[in-house]
Parts: sequence; C-alpha cells; structure tokens
Amino acid sequence: MKAFASSFLLCTALLCIHLWRPVTASSMQNETDRLALIAFKAGITHDPLGMLSSWNDSLHFCRWSGVYCSRRHVHRVTGLNLFSYGMVGSLFPHIGNLTFLRTLALQNNSFHGKVPAEIGGLFRLRVLVLSNNSFEGKVPTNITYCSKLRILNLIDNKFESQIPEELGSLSKLTTLGLSRNNITGKIPASLGNLSSLTVLSVGKNNLEGSIPEELGRTSIHWIQLGFNSLTGTIPASLYNLSNMWYFGLPANQLEGSISQDMGVSFPHLRELVLAENRFTGPVPVSLSNASMLEHIHLPINSFTGPVPPNLGRLQNLLAIAMAANQLGASRGDDLSFIDSLANCTRLRTIAFNRNFLKGPLVSTIANLSTQLSWLAMGFNEIHGTIPSGIKNMVNLTYLSLDRNNLTSSIPSNIGELYKIQELGLLGNKLSGRIPSSLDNLTMLNRLDLSSNNLMGDIPASLAACQNLLELTLSNNNLNGSIPNNVMGLSALVVLNLSGNAFTGSLPREVGHMINLEELDVSENRLSSDLPSTLGNCVKMRDLRFHGNVFEGEIPTSLQTLRGLEYLDLSHNKFSGKIPMFLGDFPFLIYLNLSFNELEGEVPSVEANVTISVEGNKNLCGGVPKLHLPICVTSPSSKKRKRPSAKLLIPIIIGISFLSLLGFFFVIRLRRKKMRNDVSSAQSSNDQFLRISFADLHKATEGFSESNKIGVGSYGSVYKGILDQDGTAIAVKVFNLPQRGASKSFMSECMALRKIRHRNLVKVFSACSSLDYQGSDFKALVFELMPKGNLDGWLHPQARDDEAP
Repeated sequence: MKAFASSFLLCTALLCIHLWRPVTASSMQNETDRLALIAFKAGITHDPLGMLSSWNDSLHFCRWSGVYCSRRHVHRVTGLNLFSYGMVGSLFPHIGNLTFLRTLALQNNSFHGKVPAEIGGLFRLRVLVLSNNSFEGKVPTNITYCSKLRILNLIDNKFESQIPEELGSLSKLTTLGLSRNNITGKIPASLGNLSSLTVLSVGKNNLEGSIPEELGRTSIHWIQLGFNSLTGTIPASLYNLSNMWYFGLPANQLEGSISQDMGVSFPHLRELVLAENRFTGPVPVSLSNASMLEHIHLPINSFTGPVPPNLGRLQNLLAIAMAANQLGASRGDDLSFIDSLANCTRLRTIAFNRNFLKGPLVSTIANLSTQLSWLAMGFNEIHGTIPSGIKNMVNLTYLSLDRNNLTSSIPSNIGELYKIQELGLLGNKLSGRIPSSLDNLTMLNRLDLSSNNLMGDIPASLAACQNLLELTLSNNNLNGSIPNNVMGLSALVVLNLSGNAFTGSLPREVGHMINLEELDVSENRLSSDLPSTLGNCVKMRDLRFHGNVFEGEIPTSLQTLRGLEYLDLSHNKFSGKIPMFLGDFPFLIYLNLSFNELEGEVPSVEANVTISVEGNKNLCGGVPKLHLPICVTSPSSKKRKRPSAKLLIPIIIGISFLSLLGFFFVIRLRRKKMRNDVSSAQSSNDQFLRISFADLHKATEGFSESNKIGVGSYGSVYKGILDQDGTAIAVKVFNLPQRGASKSFMSECMALRKIRHRNLVKVFSACSSLDYQGSDFKALVFELMPKGNLDGWLHPQARDDEAP
C-alpha cells in the first residue's frame, strides 16, 4: 500500500506540473539559483550513484542532473527532481532562494534533520514530495505560505507533534500524505476546508479521537486512516463521497455498524479495508452493487449474520477476507455463499476462518476459481467430507480446514495440489491412512494433520517433501516405527509425533535435522537408548520425550544443545547419574526428569527454572525447593592407629632439617635466575595479546578454506588479519576430537612460553575458549611468515603451471 501511495502521488505530480529544460549553451546564468543549488549540493554527504557529479562549472546549471529550468523565466529553476538515488544529507535553508521552484521531489533517499522554515518562501511551489526519508521535527507550518501547493507528500519520515491546523488554508491542495510518521493528536477538522482534496493518507501514526465529520465536505476518493487509535463511528458524511474507490480504516478502535447502503454510496469502490476494529452488525448486502470491487478486508471485528449470498456479482473480486468475526446464521446452510463465489473467476483469496459458519462442505467448493491460491475455512462448524474435486484448485498454496467436524479419509488426489505450501487439517475427525500421494507436494513447508483419527504408519514417501519445515502428526492412532528417511528431513524446524503408538527406537538419522528447534515424540511406545546424534541438533529449543520406555543413561552429547529451553524426559526408564551440564544451559526454563531410575546428585539450576525430579531414587543435592538430602561422602569405618611419640619426634626433626637445607638451596638458585631472567620475564608478560574466538573467527573469515595454509598432525593452520591493528597472523587450530590434540596444545604452550630465539617465529598469543556451538576451541596465534617456511626454500616444488 505504501508503494502504491507513493507511486500515485508521484504520477499526480508529473501530470500537474509541466517542466522544460533549455538547450541553449550561451544563456546567462542566474547567480541566485546557481548558488542555491551549490548550497544544496554541500548538504549532500553521500551520493552513491554520482548524480551530482555533473554539478560543476563545465555545464550550465540548467543542464545539471535533476535540475529543470523555465522557458518563460530564462535560467530560473522550476524543478528539482532527485528521487530514488540513495542520497544522504540534509536540506539547507538556501533551498528557499529558489523562488521559481514549482516541484521539489526528493523521495526515496536518506535526507535527515528538519525541513528548513525557509521552504515557506517558495510561493510558486506546487509539488513537495519528501517521502521515504528521515526528516524529523514538527511538520513545518511555514508550508502553508506555499498557497499554490497541490501535492504535499511527507510519508515515511520521523515527523512528530500534531497535524498543523494551518494546513486547512491550502485551498488548492489535492493530495496530503503524512502516513508512517510519529504524529500525535487528532485529525484537524480544518482539513474539511480543503474542497479540492482527493487523497488523504495519515495512516500508521499515533492519532486519536474521532474522524472529523467535516471531511465529508472534501472531494476525497482515496482515504487511509489505518493503524492509529481512532475511536467512534464512521461519520455519515463520508458516505456522501460518491467517488470513493479506496476506503481504508484498519487497525483502529472504531465501532458501530457500517452503512447498509455502502455499495450504493460508493459505486466506484475498489478496495474496502476495515480490518481490526470493533464494527458490529451485518455485512452490507449492497456491496454487490459496487461492481468494480476487488478487495474486501473485514477480519477481526464483530460482524454477525450470514455472509451476503450475492457476492458472485462482483466479477472483478480478487480477495475476500472476513476471518475472526461472528458470522453465521445457525441455519446449517451458512456455506451457501460459496455457490455464488464460483462466478468470481479472478478470485485468489478466501478467508472465513474463526467464525460460526455451520453446514456441510459443499461440493461446489471445487468449482471456485482456478486462480485461487488461499483458502482458509478453519475454526468453524463445517461438517461432511473433503470433496475429491478439490484437486481442481491447481494454484492453491494455502489450505486450512482446521478445527471443524470433517469426517472420512483424506482424498488421495490431494497430492495433485502441486503448488500447495501449507496444508492444515488438524482437529477434525478424519480417519484412514495418510495418503502416500503427499510425496508429490514437493513445495510443501507446513503439514498439520494432528488431532484426528488417522491410523497406520507414516508413509516413507513423505521424505520426498524436502522443503518441509513443520510436520505435526500428533494425537492420532498412528503406529509402527518412525521411518529413518523421514527423520532425515534436514530442513525441518518443528517435528511433533506425540500422542500416537509408535514403537522401536528413535532413529539415529535424527542427527541430520540440523535445523530442528522443536522435537516432540512424547506419549508413544518408543524404547531403547537415545541416539547420541541428538547432539547434532544444536538449534534445539524444545525437547519432549516423556511417556515412553526410553532407557539407558542421558546422552552426554546433549551438552551441545546450549539453546535448550524446555526438556522433558519424565516417565521413562532412564538410569544412571544426571549430567551436571543440564544446570549450565543458559536459556533453560523447564526441566522434568521425574519418574525414571536416576540417582546421584541433581544439578543446581537458576531460580526461574521449573524443575521436577520426583519418582526417582537415591537423589541428592539440587536447589532447596526440591527438599532433597545433601550429598555426602561416607567416611571409612576403619580407624587408623596413631604412631607413637618416640617414632614421630626423630621423623619431625629429620624432615625439618632437610626442609631448611632445601629452602636455602632454592633461595640461592632463585636469586641467580632472577638476575638473568628478570628483564625478559617482565617483557614476556606484556607481549601476549588477549584474543578471543570471535577475533580469530573474524580474522580468518570463519576459518575458510581459502585462508587455510597448512595441515598438521593435530590440526590446521589458517592465515588472517587481526581487526584490532591489522596484524597478519597464522592461527594453528587444534582438532580436539583427535586423540592427543589437547595434550599437544598444552605441551606447545609450555614450550613456547620458555623458548625465545630470533630465528623462531614470534608467538602472539594462545586461545582456549568455546566456539559458537559451545564446543571447546584451542588455538595458537603466530606471526605470519608471508614468504613461507624454511622447508619451502630448501626444497622448492614446481608449480602446476610451470615446466618441471
């Protein structure tokens, strides 16, 4: 809508103003206008497309890009059109010196600051378009001195305060655009004085109060007052604006009923947008008289009664949305209007979800426009079966029949809806098996068949839906094992198979779902150990395994799931100790380990974490609210026999004597060492940089292959540039999963700390931290030798592109 409004205003500007550019090179310059243009250029701090590069003395200023001059008044600037060039800067007061200016169009740039008051001196100005910038402050009242102004477009800026009452004095104004700002207060009644006003756009501000009755005195045919806090009813005077073709009042707090003669009052209406208000009463049957109507948007109100049965007369209708109302006549035939909509051959969107529509899902739904892409009829009281003719909706991308009373099976030819992306049938009484034909829906990204009576297993062919993001099959009668290939859908974000009768183990392929955030297999009959591959699902937030027969220890691989918020392992047969890392998850808010066979110490968690461990045995520790015993170590039952004093005295004397000798010996050696090493030791403490994993990750461009310069026994070496000071570095990253790598890191650190030689590469620092996945990370940072190492010079190898 924003793009449409801006385009409309610009087109109007170009129709209203005729601009002419002179072509004679010998004309005298007007110094006032030239200096004003130079001052304008000085206010531009960034010109990415170089539009002002021609603004120099090599060309007459009337030939400068975006500058237009008059034919009658030679060399006087009448137009400045510099829109959509990505310019950054501010508007200087010198703009007021262009006194012959009729058009100023600077939209779609990044101008900031206040609009200078001097703009009021442009008494010939007819078009002022500053939309989609970052101008701020109050809407300048000096604009009202531009008495010939016809178009004022300040949409999408940062203006604040109130709409000036003085704007009502611009008697020739046809277009006023103030949407997408921070304007407060009421819509001034003085705007009713603008008898020539045809376009009013003040949406997406913070306006309040009622819609002025005086607006009915204007000539408005396009009005957008949406996304404010307007109250009251629609003034009756607005229905006198018979040329209205866009009527937009969405997202306010308007109430009352709308005129039942709206379709007669607005015969040219094309778009009716009243969503998210408090309107009541019936939807006007007269809307069918507005034969040009294309969009009807009335969702999230309190409209009642039946859906008008004659909407099929609207041959141009593209979208009809009346979701989240109270529509329905309780006669059991509330869907009869669909028969009429079958005549709307251009229809693309139908949304009547969340109403009280009651009746059978009529077979004529299959006769709706083949252009239909969105059909939402969920959360009603629709019964019957899904007609097989639904396959005719070949362009359907969204289908929702959720929370109705549909029965029988899902038609197999639903797999012929090749463009479907979201399919929702949850909360019905559907039975039978899941159609294997769903494998044809390769564009599907959301499938919800939960809370039905479906049975059988999950078709393995579902693995063909590689774009699937959400798969919800919970609360059915599905059984068998979970197919391995379905668990390998790597794009999945949500997988919910809870409340069924699945058996067997959780497939190891779950580790392939690297994007998975929610996994729920609770209330099934799954058994065996949890696969360690769960640790690969590092984006996991919600993990629910309760109500199964899982056994064994809780996998240590779960410690990689650092983003976990919800973990429920209750009512299983897990045994062994509770991993202490469960208490270290920074985002955890719910932990349920109850009714298992766990033992030992319970990890402490933050006070805001809900934790339950009841139904286990031999647990101790944890937070006080668990009321568990303190974990203690049992002392040995055997008492040691004390040695006699005759034996202790000589031992003590001997040890004291040897200790004294050792003490003097150590002191002597230390003094000698301090004389030799004190200076070097002092400097070495200051030379090592403090470098984090993030610094190294950025320096090596994410340890990219293009920056890899070598591979060793325990890791790889990357080159990089430190962001702090531009130092060239070589980073040796240790492959810690390899046995001996961690020990090698410590050994090298100890050795390099003590060794200094001018022929050895300089050591900048070492890094021992965690990477972005929470895994251990160890690396050594050296000075980069850009000419290679000694081995490369002593034993040079021929390049691939050189002769041997």
